[in-house]
Amino acid sequence: MAVKWTGGHSSPVLCLNANKDGLVASGAEGGDLIAWGDDGTPLGHMQFQGASDVTSVVFSPSCPTKLFASHGENISLLDVRSLKGSVDNFHVNEEEINCLSLNETENLLASADDSGAIKILDLEKKRVTRSLKRHSNICSSVAFRPQRPQSLLSCGLDMQVMLWNLQKARPLWITNLQEDETEEMENLQSPGQLLNPALAHCISVASCGNIFSCGAEDGKVRIFRVMGVKCERELGFKGHTLGVSQVCFLPESYLLLTGGNDGKIMMWDVSSEIEKKTKNPVKHTHRKKTKRAAYTKQEENSASVRDVEEHGKVSPKLNIEHGEKVNWLLAAQIKGHQSILVADQTSCISVYPLSEFKMS
Repeated sequence: MAVKWTGGHSSPVLCLNANKDGLVASGAEGGDLIAWGDDGTPLGHMQFQGASDVTSVVFSPSCPTKLFASHGENISLLDVRSLKGSVDNFHVNEEEINCLSLNETENLLASADDSGAIKILDLEKKRVTRSLKRHSNICSSVAFRPQRPQSLLSCGLDMQVMLWNLQKARPLWITNLQEDETEEMENLQSPGQLLNPALAHCISVASCGNIFSCGAEDGKVRIFRVMGVKCERELGFKGHTLGVSQVCFLPESYLLLTGGNDGKIMMWDVSSEIEKKTKNPVKHTHRKKTKRAAYTKQEENSASVRDVEEHGKVSPKLNIEHGEKVNWLLAAQIKGHQSILVADQTSCISVYPLSEFKMS
């Protein structure tokens, strides 16, 4: 059973983050931000002016009292020891921000917004040094890659996933989730069955920096591998009956948490599939001549077959009937135990200690 953290918010919680000391920050609708102790006690409260939703919160790993929060088109730097006001404010996006990501060297902060733009804020110079505009719809998620402070990934409601290097203003690689799988979906589809479009909601990069996951509205989870200036799709599987709103790799592992609009939370171990591909990289070599950002027909077919085959291979290690649409998933150490923290359509935070579950 989940432990419920209550007494903080009065509206749905939208985002979560934790620092290395076990302090948790949560943002909610209406401009509400709360800092929590690891026992679920609210330690501080901030109400942003304008009452814009707090859509993303990110702690600084090196300075655990520093917290970045996005609300509306603004980013605030806060000191969680004293939430009486902002230490600094940045207005760099033209539309509502959906996601923040801090790079490993902590000098760059990426913010993805409703216009599809990703702004790169240089925290030392306190100004935007790059504006990445390629998404044609809302950019829902952005993530810097661990160990590669100039490289990031993004996805959006245009069904596109992109790999960027900040030395260039254009993406190195683009894939359209829908186009890459049209044929496969036709093969799997029952007559008269309607399929949701593959609007991409969330990206999570594993600690190695080369493997990343994307969750989409069609209920599928896709795993990709970064290979230099392009990416290869390693795996695709479906466990949710509605859109996958959240994906989250556990630190230093290939255990992946997924949360959906169906109210389910699942954990998958994709390590064996990834290691198998690493040991037998035949499929990568014959693709090196292909154009970036596009499959050939032959590749599309091989991807389709591979994907269908692997539907049966990957099954969840854990399946939690949470019961509410998942807004945010976070893996964190709470009181010394690895736990899953969940934000949903309610005003409380649910905490599931992993030690209480039997893994299949």
